[in-house]
Amino acid sequence: MEKRPEDLGTNAGAEGAGIDVSIILPVFNEASHLEEEYRRISKAMDESPYSYELIVVDDGSTDGSGDLAESLGLHTIRFATNRGAGSARKYGTQAARGRIVVWTDVDMTYPNDRIPELVSELRGYDQVVGARTSEQGTVKLLRTPAKWIIRKLASYLTKTKIPDLNSGFRAFRREVGAQFLYLLPRGFSCVTTLTMAFLANGYSVKYVPIEYARRAGRSKFHWLEDTRRYVLQVVRMVLMHEPIRFFGPLAGWVGLVGAVKLVYDLITKDFRVGTNTIVLVGVAFALAGVGLLADLLVQLNKRDYGVAPATRDM
Repeated sequence: MEKRPEDLGTNAGAEGAGIDVSIILPVFNEASHLEEEYRRISKAMDESPYSYELIVVDDGSTDGSGDLAESLGLHTIRFATNRGAGSARKYGTQAARGRIVVWTDVDMTYPNDRIPELVSELRGYDQVVGARTSEQGTVKLLRTPAKWIIRKLASYLTKTKIPDLNSGFRAFRREVGAQFLYLLPRGFSCVTTLTMAFLANGYSVKYVPIEYARRAGRSKFHWLEDTRRYVLQVVRMVLMHEPIRFFGPLAGWVGLVGAVKLVYDLITKDFRVGTNTIVLVGVAFALAGVGLLADLLVQLNKRDYGVAPATRDM
């Protein structure tokens, strides 16, 4: 049944014309605090100058979250089974009608009352990310160093300082983000993918510091498996856009070790070169060759994204 605009959690007017902001809310068993978050977001947006819509994506909840969202009159997309946060955000964004899309969570961790501020920071940028100033997740002793390593890897590979790679609190221009929805994986690494896709294709990303609270309910994050997926997704994104940044250093280090070993062999073995030295040098050349070939293929098959980056007067 088609819902009327006033039933979509929006103050946008007839048929959603001229909606400024679409707020995507992935939900998986969040019934205990969904209404509280909805009230908090609605109050902040009603007091802002922006027209908006709220889109709840019920990701196979078994606690009645989807029924609750519909009873609140919210535009609700319901999955029969759990597909993952990435799928929820992807299909929610595809359904969005606003010029700006906001991703956030309803687990009480993000300052959702600051969504209007996040949107206002978007002027002149393509994406604004809420960079968390603290770590409140489970298994902090392991998560914190793992996330630091992944963030540093992504910063090196994108040649950009990234204060927070996997924050789920962000706003971006819908026409820009829509170009990269096909890249989004099903899991939590979708936020990492979106950040790297913007940076790798010349779009601007701004970071604003936010407080990160302890979540309500049970965490859906599985430390070991999701960390593995984060690392794989970072590497995958680099190989898709700048593979030479991945293969180049590997070839350089292996080549350096091979060169040192070659000199050592020539000096200590009467100009006889060991088999392992030949293997090291060969591997270095192979890595360099693969990197150059991969870079050539990327350049030849690079997609032409037609949306121009934001300018200061936008």
